[in-house]
Amino acid sequence: MNRYFLFAIIAVIIGVILTVPLFSDQLANAKTIKKIQFTQTITSTQDPGQGHSTEQMAIILQPNNNSIYYGTLTYSASKPVQVVIFHQISKEESKGQPMWTVDGNTLYAQTIIDSNSDGGTLDFTGSALGLHSIKSDQFTVTVSFDGWIRTTTPEAIQKNLPVTTENYTIKLANSIIQVKIPMHKGFSDGKPVYYIITDSSNNVEANQISEKQNWKVQPAPGLAHLASISLGNVYVFTNGIEGNGTRGFQDEVVSSMPSDKQYSPLSKEVQVTWNIGRSPEILNSTQQILAANMTGRVKLITTDTIMNIPQIVWPSGQMNIRADKILSDQTSYTAGQVLDINTSNMTVTFVGHRGWGSNGQTIYYIVTSGTPPGPAEMMGIQYTPSLLTMTSSARDLYHFTNGFRGTGPFGYQEGITSTQPGDSSYIPICKVSLITWKEPQNAKILENINDIDSEKSTGNIKVEEATVLNKNYILDCPIIANP
Repeated sequence: MNRYFLFAIIAVIIGVILTVPLFSDQLANAKTIKKIQFTQTITSTQDPGQGHSTEQMAIILQPNNNSIYYGTLTYSASKPVQVVIFHQISKEESKGQPMWTVDGNTLYAQTIIDSNSDGGTLDFTGSALGLHSIKSDQFTVTVSFDGWIRTTTPEAIQKNLPVTTENYTIKLANSIIQVKIPMHKGFSDGKPVYYIITDSSNNVEANQISEKQNWKVQPAPGLAHLASISLGNVYVFTNGIEGNGTRGFQDEVVSSMPSDKQYSPLSKEVQVTWNIGRSPEILNSTQQILAANMTGRVKLITTDTIMNIPQIVWPSGQMNIRADKILSDQTSYTAGQVLDINTSNMTVTFVGHRGWGSNGQTIYYIVTSGTPPGPAEMMGIQYTPSLLTMTSSARDLYHFTNGFRGTGPFGYQEGITSTQPGDSSYIPICKVSLITWKEPQNAKILENINDIDSEKSTGNIKVEEATVLNKNYILDCPIIANP
């Protein structure tokens, strides 16, 4: 199989649920059937086929030599696409039908279904499956597949999946991405700080800020249950001097910065309203706001809204910027999570890590701070001890210590989160847990919480909390909207 083609297509991310050997008198007729079920969001790339360099292709099911897929595909694309079913044939079988090839040697007859639609459902049988556009601009598609793969040459499976589990590899499209996020300017102790807003416990406010900053703030209702000891304050002005604050008035004021021991990226919103007859002015510190409240110049209302507002730049420092800004499947989790900070354009660019949501959906997350200090330093993020107070409320983020190699932090498959945006318990704070296969040679790709629970119940994996000196590994790792 042509190596260029193999790297151009999406690698198999399916979990093998059931394997049924079917024996006959001759090995040549032996078959293996594997169940395939997955949901995935894919961005198209340049079609690698000869004569198709100006077109776009998203491979849903890659060719597997001497194998046939059959099942049901449901898809929803960002623009109308063609469904292309590939049928691998020899040169002798080529009789003028529409063909597709990368190298002129491995040939595929094509069945093209051009419904001029951006979504649909169909049953199919073929050697591979893709979605195609004759235009050069990329498209994004979310697909669900439920079906089977039948392989008529078991020896081919042994070649593709060696006995040595360390050689098993899973390659996901866009496993590491750039995420550009708008920054906000505020004040802390009279000095400017720059921060981002990623989550809010208030769905209405999340939508309002999303619209204002043109970048989605995730609703995180689970934040409402955090203890006050875990939170700072962010003072939001509802009137007074017009400015760039989230309500259209002066910039917000935060109660602490990352250089302070009590700093927390999670803050409770306190509304500041100038009383009638009072002359508004810029207040740039907690002390000034409290003094204005004591003298009756402003009124303070502490709300139930909790926001995740990690600071990017503060008077005594900023988040670490990676020296190596080229992202690939080999990009390490270490040495920094930020690629660029631009206070002129008010943006910060993070490394976005791909993983699976609790239901198997593709998710991306960033990492802004963490604890204990050792892991935080290794990842190049701010050590934030207050995160430990959120351990009992944090969502679980499962990472793998062996099994299939991938772009997870330990070099194995990508992680799985226990909750995701849309869940009532979702929060951006996560507690890292480790999954270890007891027999690595029998490892599978796990894609959701049900997969983890199933393998744990049968004793195939060990799941334990990641700890350093008996302290949990806690991160501020908000899940972002799919870019």
